[in-house]
Amino acid sequence: MRDLARIQSIFQSYGGMMRTYQLSKEKIYYADIAFLLREGAIEKVRTGYYQWIDREDLSEVATVTRLFPDGILCMDTALRHYGYSDRTPREWHIAVSKYSNRSRFHIDYPFVKPYFVAPGLLELGLCEQKMDGNSIRMYDKERVICDCLRYRNKIDKELFNKAIQGYVNDTAKNVPRLMEYAVPLRCASLVQNLIGVWL
Repeated sequence: MRDLARIQSIFQSYGGMMRTYQLSKEKIYYADIAFLLREGAIEKVRTGYYQWIDREDLSEVATVTRLFPDGILCMDTALRHYGYSDRTPREWHIAVSKYSNRSRFHIDYPFVKPYFVAPGLLELGLCEQKMDGNSIRMYDKERVICDCLRYRNKIDKELFNKAIQGYVNDTAKNVPRLMEYAVPLRCASLVQNLIGVWL
């Protein structure tokens, strides 16, 4: 099978990324994979994962969402997206269930930093955003700020302060929602003490 248009449509039916067993199931074998790699039609993302190369979308975010469809972009990645940080993170920060297989994050590309979250809290604040033209799962602003408070001892102090000030000055902030999230996330007193004084 060397019909590129047909193979591309098969990849598209799998969301642009296929695993080795899926390729085999679709009768795309080792020789075909080697040919596609040589032609620059696909790339090996990690062991057993191949991605169709979209010349119009070279953003890493598409790769991240395909590799981790259950993940939710959070922390530094979300802070940058919302304009609460001017730093481009070295890694993609992703929240996943604490029961996720941890070895799946040990990859060479793209660089990811997982946060393992209790299932009951995982989707609190989940919303859909756009990044580089791709639909992504990301926490809303209020969840991101609550997480910053929860992980305040693990993030850079300057980044933390900039994030809090960014939120305080954001005209689109939702303080009632922030307080609502703060209770199950166990950071209500921090919200009142560290943010309440600015509001």
